[in-house]
Amino acid sequence: MTEIIDFILHIQEHLETFTQNYGPLVYGLLFLIIFCETGLVITPFLPGDSLLFAVGALAAGENSGINVGIAGAIMLAAAILGDTANYWIGRKCGAWAIRTFPRFIKQSHIDKTSEFFVRYGGKTIIIARFVPIVRTFAPFVAGSGQMDYKRFMYFNVIGAILWVGLLLPAGYIFGQIPIVKNNFELVVFGIIGFSLLPMVIEIIRAKLNNRKVPPVRPD
Repeated sequence: MTEIIDFILHIQEHLETFTQNYGPLVYGLLFLIIFCETGLVITPFLPGDSLLFAVGALAAGENSGINVGIAGAIMLAAAILGDTANYWIGRKCGAWAIRTFPRFIKQSHIDKTSEFFVRYGGKTIIIARFVPIVRTFAPFVAGSGQMDYKRFMYFNVIGAILWVGLLLPAGYIFGQIPIVKNNFELVVFGIIGFSLLPMVIEIIRAKLNNRKVPPVRPD
């Protein structure tokens, strides 16, 4: 876990080193990370938002070895395929997976994701793209709840396009600005914090609503 935290905080440096050592294989690494983060319900800790921003920032540099167009297409495909795989895992063996892997598939994460579905319906698949943890569990919950597959894919594709299409160019445009480049760790923290805001807001709302409900008095 320490190595994963270090990779997330210094993601641009690690990507740059990997690209220098292995060249085009970096595209395979990007596909793998995005696919696992969105497609495997046991790996919600992998970087998503920060990875997209970092790749954009790195691609904007001279002699980076990363083509932003190729990287974008690969990560877009990984995001769509990842959510699709996660949906079918939830649909075919959701209950079994929750019982078998309670350490990785925490009920609290399932509950929070379910709250998003109650509030936003199918649009949760789009909104979840920008919310860590919920992003990983949303397609799983959609599959477990037998959400119509065509409807799911509609939101899946739109969400993936918006997610990759906003964060990757943002990194490409702003990542080479000196203040951003020289304080990339703080930028990563900022991205993670901003991404977690919707979840925090939902938790606060839920607690406030629970306080408003009067206690039931026994007859």
